[in-house]
Amino acid sequence: MSMAERKTQSRAVKNPVKRKLTRAEKKEIAAVIQAAKGDGKPHTAQQTIPYLQMYPDGICRVTEKKYSKSLVFEDINYQLAQADDKTAIFENWCDFLNYFDASVSVQLSFINQGARKEKAQAAIEIPAQDDAFNSIRKEYADMLKNQLEKGNNGLEKCKYITFSIEADNLAAAKARLSRIETDVLNNFKVLGVTARPMNGQERLNVLHGIFHPEGEPCLLYTSDAADEEDSVDLGGRRILKKKKSKEKLRADKT
Repeated sequence: MSMAERKTQSRAVKNPVKRKLTRAEKKEIAAVIQAAKGDGKPHTAQQTIPYLQMYPDGICRVTEKKYSKSLVFEDINYQLAQADDKTAIFENWCDFLNYFDASVSVQLSFINQGARKEKAQAAIEIPAQDDAFNSIRKEYADMLKNQLEKGNNGLEKCKYITFSIEADNLAAAKARLSRIETDVLNNFKVLGVTARPMNGQERLNVLHGIFHPEGEPCLLYTSDAADEEDSVDLGGRRILKKKKSKEKLRADKT
């Protein structure tokens, strides 16, 4: 083989001729890509739940880099307040909303759910005592039951505020969400509103109540999952990332 032929062959290897795909090949490649992506529709009940992980401390991993926290708060009687008090409440509420910058997403949720009969009865039950006033206690308890059914139509009214941020990992999200939580609680305190953070169990209870308005509550956390600070899904199944990593480490050592 001459030198010129070798140079020509070398150029052909370095710069191969680009062949156009046929219509059938393009169709086959598109079908493979579509099968890998999926149709974007949920096909199981688990896929319809709009979050990835819920942690026992109440932090929810919504997407790969989005984390949220929720607080439950009580109502404040604005209508019966004096004019000066109304002005102060309104100004403090404006300051409260202006606290959140563009990097924090905020959602206020007002949920009316059917109250569980056992829970409502336990809340207004007056235990009998060893005296002559048990008949009065029973009459008063019956009156409270009637008022409860008439006033709220058997509904339990709950108010929540949920704030979410973008973070690279759970540790960074936990630190910032903790600071925001402290500031939000202080702002509620200025408004004279009682508020407290929700843990993972409570947040999952709310979601379960929305998805199953007439169903019984399910077991959402196991004690060992809470001890190991693992996250769980809405059905109570553990996500055993830590345990699997430990077992893998032991297997590598052996």
